[in-house]
Amino acid sequence: MYGHRGVVGETSKAARSRSRGVRSARSNTPDRTGGRTRAGTRRRARHVTGVQGDAANLDDLDRLYDTVKREKGSLDVLRASAGGGEPAPLGEITEAQFDTWFGLNARGTLFTVQKALPLLNDGGSILMTGSNASLGAFPGWSVYAGSKAVQQAWARVWLNELKDRRIRVSVLTPGQVATAKQAELFDEATKRQFESLIPRGQMGRPDEIATAALFLASDDSSYVNGMELVADGGTTAL
Repeated sequence: MYGHRGVVGETSKAARSRSRGVRSARSNTPDRTGGRTRAGTRRRARHVTGVQGDAANLDDLDRLYDTVKREKGSLDVLRASAGGGEPAPLGEITEAQFDTWFGLNARGTLFTVQKALPLLNDGGSILMTGSNASLGAFPGWSVYAGSKAVQQAWARVWLNELKDRRIRVSVLTPGQVATAKQAELFDEATKRQFESLIPRGQMGRPDEIATAALFLASDDSSYVNGMELVADGGTTAL
């Protein structure tokens, strides 16, 4: 999902309501349905600064981190959360689709993390947002799944490269989560179809994903590193 009304935006709002005093940043996703995401461009709280941008645009990432450096000086936590996709079965995948979604989901995530390194404090935490599509075998979603699957490999390699700075790297992989954006996109039949795949028969809530994100970002997970935490209600375990 895209923007401030999708999974990342909704869970970020829930997480902000529970956390105070932690310097954090997250990469954003352009609204590819028209215009660009304005998540946070209107100040929602005194401790939030919004920077409009596209995580696939390296100039926008530079502008984001220039703002962080100017206003906060450094980071304790980075959440690289850009993501999007569209269905296309093998045999019908276009070059443009591949470039668009690998450009945002894979390339955008890598440079979001790399450009943040000078600002990340030693002992900090990097949290990437994955997708359970990379764990399942959902027809038509191979480009999206592949563009998200790279994160598990990156987490393992990067924790080794960053171990001298004691920076932890993890992946949070959510399943279907009920959001305002999803309500716009899914009719009742589609919603029931997705919920039939979840053992409890009900989609996740933003606060449930926020709880998992805060765990990985905080010192509560100080002995957790290089792991993928799947929060999809058991969908991909069946």
